[in-house]
Amino acid sequence: MSKFLIYGAYGYTGSLIAKLAVKRGHQPILAGRDSKKLAAQSAALGLPSLAFDLSETEKLDSALHDVDVVLHCAGPFGYTYKAMTDACLRTNTHYLDIGGGIPELEAVAALDTDAKAANIMMLPGAGFDVVPSDCLLNYLKEKMPDANQLRLSIRGLGGGVSRGTARSGIENMDRQGSIRKDGKLIQVPPVWKVRDVDFGRGPVKVTSLGWGDVATAYHSTGVPNIETYMYFPPAVQKMMRASRYLGWLLYNRPAKEIIKALIGLLPSGPSAEQNAKGFSLLIAEAENEKGEQIRAKLRTPEAYYFTAETSFAIVERILAGDFKTGFQTPSMAYGSNFVLKFDGVEREDF
Repeated sequence: MSKFLIYGAYGYTGSLIAKLAVKRGHQPILAGRDSKKLAAQSAALGLPSLAFDLSETEKLDSALHDVDVVLHCAGPFGYTYKAMTDACLRTNTHYLDIGGGIPELEAVAALDTDAKAANIMMLPGAGFDVVPSDCLLNYLKEKMPDANQLRLSIRGLGGGVSRGTARSGIENMDRQGSIRKDGKLIQVPPVWKVRDVDFGRGPVKVTSLGWGDVATAYHSTGVPNIETYMYFPPAVQKMMRASRYLGWLLYNRPAKEIIKALIGLLPSGPSAEQNAKGFSLLIAEAENEKGEQIRAKLRTPEAYYFTAETSFAIVERILAGDFKTGFQTPSMAYGSNFVLKFDGVEREDF
């Protein structure tokens, strides 16, 4: 019997995960809304498949009754997480997803008591959007227990963006400026703050962005003040700043739908060469009330490739009985060194 199900299996990242599972000797159930795409994928990989919409509650529950874990890969997660998490609670099925949106992460965190009652683990953000940064920030908190400020900066090199990620970004474009201040989530304008960060090739300007750790790192570390930044080319930074004043043109539903339709004309995601050669750099900083600071740097493989590796590794942990019930972040469940178990990952203090 298949022990886990991948929903959204024919999407770019879901497909990477399905192929990795087969390579590692597993036979997950492939699932999603599109029966034609599922049939083609099922035939290519020799795996069972189930086609159903998340609104089809009986079919959803029936599918989950037959597995121990669901790996949810169908975004935008703001529209899909609730149906799947509700089903996991009804069927006592462990829940993982590869999202990184702050509202969705916080919503799953609020299910902690329900998940414990169902004797299941709920771990959203099982991919690149949370795993490496969560582990890195918690590592710094362990080194500086009295830290009251965390800052994270991210730069991707040589990779690309999938259609699904781009569509999710469009859905969330009006809430891309979140920070954690005194334990509370605060929304700030696009390009609220710009900082100079040296990833190893000279200083570059990074822009404030509502990365998932604004939610998850608070649960992992208890640190009340968290800011996250990312490097964007100068032209993109200017567009982000302009969205403060032209946002009303972009944030309405018709505009979003037009942009998402145009995204559908793009390649499904990064090429195999980009996956092989791309990598990401993360720099985390912790500071206490005395003004003392410590920093650490993490290098990971390309984000989509790494998402497949980390999410599947967590599936295998759960299937082996290695899990904690309730809401968990990657570092809460598996420790701050979890990220170091993957090939191509390097961490250094500086």
